[in-house]
Amino acid sequence: MTATPATPPCSTPAEPRTAVLAPHPDFPAPSVDGITVTVAAAPAGGLRLDYRLTGDLAALRVPTAASPVEPDRLWAHTCFEVFLTRGEGLAYREYNFSPSGQWAGYGFAAYRQRNAAILPAPVCDWRAFPGELALTVTLPAEALPTGDGPLRLALTTVVELADGAPGTLSYWALAHPAGKPDFHHRDGFVLALPDL
Repeated sequence: MTATPATPPCSTPAEPRTAVLAPHPDFPAPSVDGITVTVAAAPAGGLRLDYRLTGDLAALRVPTAASPVEPDRLWAHTCFEVFLTRGEGLAYREYNFSPSGQWAGYGFAAYRQRNAAILPAPVCDWRAFPGELALTVTLPAEALPTGDGPLRLALTTVVELADGAPGTLSYWALAHPAGKPDFHHRDGFVLALPDL
């Protein structure tokens, strides 16, 4: 009797998952109706993120290509963000995406300990409609951290309010640790993607 070779299991991409972000309780933004992020696998092992902010855009300060900001301070203005780690490791990565078209990426060896990692460029597609600001971003596979365990994400957004008070920010996340806003805190990395 001849043994039949085993057929490798069929690999199917994970179903897209939609996460609803919440504002930090100390920094509300009444002009924002909501922020969602839909997460899905992208071709060749990458990650696709679809951000959608709804609300009164006229009440927000939204950077434009005509008014770029300091790349290391994209987070100080309206900006969509993602933090990525693998399993229970200390190392993580951060990407910031500004409506100006700018982006920034950083590697960290541990909590707020930045390293010299150079992260690959994302592909960003920004769209603005009445009452909605949307971004589709694709991160290549090389942008995702390596190691053991599931990919874990912290999905976040900073919203700058146009109420006449410079620097008025609202902080949105899938989960907020206790205390002041801190997107780098491990308790914010709550979305696990075991198939990526």
